[in-house]
Amino acid sequence: MKTPSTLLVLTLTASTLHAQDADLAKKLANPVADLISVPIQSNVDFNVGPGDGTISRTNVQPVIPIGINDEWNVISRTILPIIDQQGIDLAGATDEFGLGDTVQSFFFSPKSSDPIWGVGPAFLIPTATDDVLGGDQWGIGPTAVVLKQQGPWTYGALSNHLWDFTGDNDRPGVNATFIQPFVSYITATKTTFTLNSESTYDWRGNEWNAPLNFVVSQLLKIGDQPVQIFAGARYYLDTPDGGPDWGLRFGLTFLFPKS
Repeated sequence: MKTPSTLLVLTLTASTLHAQDADLAKKLANPVADLISVPIQSNVDFNVGPGDGTISRTNVQPVIPIGINDEWNVISRTILPIIDQQGIDLAGATDEFGLGDTVQSFFFSPKSSDPIWGVGPAFLIPTATDDVLGGDQWGIGPTAVVLKQQGPWTYGALSNHLWDFTGDNDRPGVNATFIQPFVSYITATKTTFTLNSESTYDWRGNEWNAPLNFVVSQLLKIGDQPVQIFAGARYYLDTPDGGPDWGLRFGLTFLFPKS
């Protein structure tokens, strides 16, 4: 038989765990949160090119906060894509599997601010394993994020601009702006509904690539390991000629909260 003191301990423990889960879910909605995480995000786009082919991009996206003093963090955000594209060209000339180019960002962000914000440099690193998977250019530019968290809501925007500064002179240069407005809502069960756009404007070609994403995420534990699983769909509001019509997004995020 449980004593009143035992019941009180169990109640307090459950309440603490619930609060910790709520805090994790809220941090996941914040791109510059003080939380180590490793999202593995798969995007599959359909009806690409004259062959109506498919492009699958699995992005490995580690996020690592580094405290530099009592007031500031530096947030390292890496996007390393693993690409598989098939059937885009009718002759199969662009069928390829391998790494794409990496985008590395660093955000200097105050540990306490309202709204939450961060600014810093972004770098384009030519890590592609084949010419059709990357641009063979080194790039650099500014990046920034600003967001507000009110109750279950998070809304804001992340942006960067990249220019090439060296690379293969026979390949097109880089002059591109990335804009990601986002809004999310977290339920009492730690389910998160997110709507965002990940739009890129190519200033050289005067073209938009603008998918609109709707994603549902769920925070849970596998043993003692907290993870967030997610799935959703994307519709392209605008693309260059031969761009995809729609796609799917799914994956999971490994979380490593401070003990």
